[in-house]
Amino acid sequence: MKRFPTYFRKKRNGHYMLGLALLQRKEYAEGVRELEKALDLGRVATPKGYMVEEIWQELAKAQYLSWEHESTTRSWELQNLKEECEAALKEKHFLNHKEGSIDENEGSNLEQLEALRRIFNKAAEDDIPTEVPDHLCCKITLDIFRDPVITPSGITYERAVILNHLQKVGEFDPVTRAPLYSSQLVPNLAIKEAVRAFLDKHRWAYKTG
Repeated sequence: MKRFPTYFRKKRNGHYMLGLALLQRKEYAEGVRELEKALDLGRVATPKGYMVEEIWQELAKAQYLSWEHESTTRSWELQNLKEECEAALKEKHFLNHKEGSIDENEGSNLEQLEALRRIFNKAAEDDIPTEVPDHLCCKITLDIFRDPVITPSGITYERAVILNHLQKVGEFDPVTRAPLYSSQLVPNLAIKEAVRAFLDKHRWAYKTG
């Protein structure tokens, strides 16, 4: 049985080192994939170990850098497209005036420009950092969940954090103060999926520190 943790640790280390090497070459997408594999294997090999946290930190950094690079590119492209559309509307308005073909709708030029701005502002919303919803954050660390577990009292914590509390502080729920044991912790799959969906859409939330 002891061979399995050793096997997983070797596989984890291989994916981890490859992920870091890819990130050094700024190959973010490939690096992220390798680090995600390392994280999954790390949770199997040493679910309470420091290595899981270390891998997460590198993965979060990679995801944030990838988002930052893509966000900068998107912002530049959106701004250029917005300026081109505004110029086209203004030119159309100018030509209509020059040719004397102004109709009853021509006075809506300002409304069209404002609508255009609203459209582009909406398109840029996902790249604007805001607050992470409270229900996606651990009540102890206030950080976004990585591996959420739920207690019998219905409170969700970050696994490593609550396990550390139970080991070093005492076997009780830090919020309700009710007796709590590690065997009672159950993965909160609903929150885990909600966090994944949020991070997929808002990768700026990977930023740590």
